[in-house]
Amino acid sequence: MAVTKSMFRWPLVWLALVLSFAAAPALSQPPLAEPAPRIDGFHVGAAQRLTAGNTLGFTLYGTPGGTASASISAVPGKILLDEGEPGVYEGTYTIKSRDRIAPTAAVTVNLRVGNHIATEILDEPLLSNARPGPPPAAPAGAAAPAITSFTMDPPAHLAPGEQIFFSVHGTPAGRAFVRIAGVNGKTLLEEVQSGVYEGAYTVKARDHLSTNAKVTAVLDSGGREVSKDLVHPLAAGPSAAPSPQRASRICANCGVVEAINTVNVKGTGTYLGKIGGGLVGGLLGSQIGDKRNRVLTGIAGAAGGAILGNQIEKIVKKTKHYEVVVRLQGGGTQTITYPTQPSLTVGEKVKVENGGLVPI
Repeated sequence: MAVTKSMFRWPLVWLALVLSFAAAPALSQPPLAEPAPRIDGFHVGAAQRLTAGNTLGFTLYGTPGGTASASISAVPGKILLDEGEPGVYEGTYTIKSRDRIAPTAAVTVNLRVGNHIATEILDEPLLSNARPGPPPAAPAGAAAPAITSFTMDPPAHLAPGEQIFFSVHGTPAGRAFVRIAGVNGKTLLEEVQSGVYEGAYTVKARDHLSTNAKVTAVLDSGGREVSKDLVHPLAAGPSAAPSPQRASRICANCGVVEAINTVNVKGTGTYLGKIGGGLVGGLLGSQIGDKRNRVLTGIAGAAGGAILGNQIEKIVKKTKHYEVVVRLQGGGTQTITYPTQPSLTVGEKVKVENGGLVPI
């Protein structure tokens, strides 16, 4: 018996309609913007000697959930940094006999989140006993940088998870960071407005902090550095209230939208999809071949159709929701789930209220 086009027409039309219906929502979904990663600080675990067998350690603090690496000038390849705890990336490099690493060799770290990359040059010596060289000569007529004030909003206790907020006022368009005795590395400060640098450090279990620990702010401008020590203790005590400056700047429920993620949830197939697919497959298979083979082809078509129908039902019943990740002013993150795409954008300032987000 000859197979004609009319035999396939209605089963194929039915399958085409189901597939087009299932694919339509995915085609209408616009791409979502990705957040830019942030590097908050870093630390270089220097070696006593830059000879074969000695180890260099690198720690990067930044946006969690990314991929971090370090590279040393004159050393081929990259050093992968593993995220041992959220936002803390660590890795080591064992010096090889062929390496020729200078104490002042440039080390670059990259933090990748999605399609965005943040880069920072680690300006710390790789040799533990290396002495810093003389600062570069300033351009003729260039004024030396200055720090006019260095303040801190202390936590009640120096316990892991507590945050210490720093603020530096000085020469604009520079690069500022803070060093805390008992804490590895440096904490970078962001220039939030001209000449005003702010940042926060989250106390970690590995730290060895005391209330009278030395805290130094450094401001680099035009290759010249100036530093200023903090005169107040790190912890304010359990009865101390936040300073008016911190109270006006920090809102516990306020933050910035860092990411909007689409979460697809695969549907589950039921017996209805199998029956529908089996009927179509059986009808199609029973029309192929001679009388002797129609039963076999019909059974095979029904089995294949049942599998296909079940998979199509899973596609049709697939659902999605949206997760909005907010970076809070205190430094933590909070994720809010929406059943439909929210009218928010990455970078927008929001406030968490009643389980949702309100633009501010």
